[in-house]
Amino acid sequence: MKVLGILGSPRKGGNSELLLDKVLSGARSKGYDTEKLALGELKFSPCTECGGCDETGVCVIEDDLQPVYQKLDQARAVIIASPIFFGSLPAQVKAMIDRYQCRWVRKFVLGKQGRPFPQEGYLILVSGANRDKFFKNAESIVKNFFAVLNIKFKGYLYCPGIDEKGKVLEHPDYLNKAYELGKKIIARR
Repeated sequence: MKVLGILGSPRKGGNSELLLDKVLSGARSKGYDTEKLALGELKFSPCTECGGCDETGVCVIEDDLQPVYQKLDQARAVIIASPIFFGSLPAQVKAMIDRYQCRWVRKFVLGKQGRPFPQEGYLILVSGANRDKFFKNAESIVKNFFAVLNIKFKGYLYCPGIDEKGKVLEHPDYLNKAYELGKKIIARR
């Protein structure tokens, strides 16, 4: 089984990445094949609402996001790890989600379903603030994204009050929860 971790933070080696690495390590400890994609390292544009996907459900924009469609389709579990920016998801994550408008077209306009196997989705969020509304706002967006792709939202880890780079290392409880989340993905087949 493939577990795909999508890093939404533009900051390399930050709190979101440290937590995602723990989740993927937990999954590997149970024998899963894992992969991490850092959206900040990809060059891709947002959806231009060009209509190129209207007849096929396939995005016509040729950039670094094209391989992500296939990787996400092949994964049995998907984890999105992201910081909170201004009460929501950073631009990198939102731009990726918006590019999946082609899959919305495929599902709701063309009536085509996705992959023949179930997928699970998880969300890790880190915020300098202690505002539950920020987590719920980002969660709502990700749940809608997962629903379009027929990915079942199975769990989350929200880490408030973590802002400075590497600050999560001072919170072993969050790191342990992330590792345990990765181990539980296997048990939920």
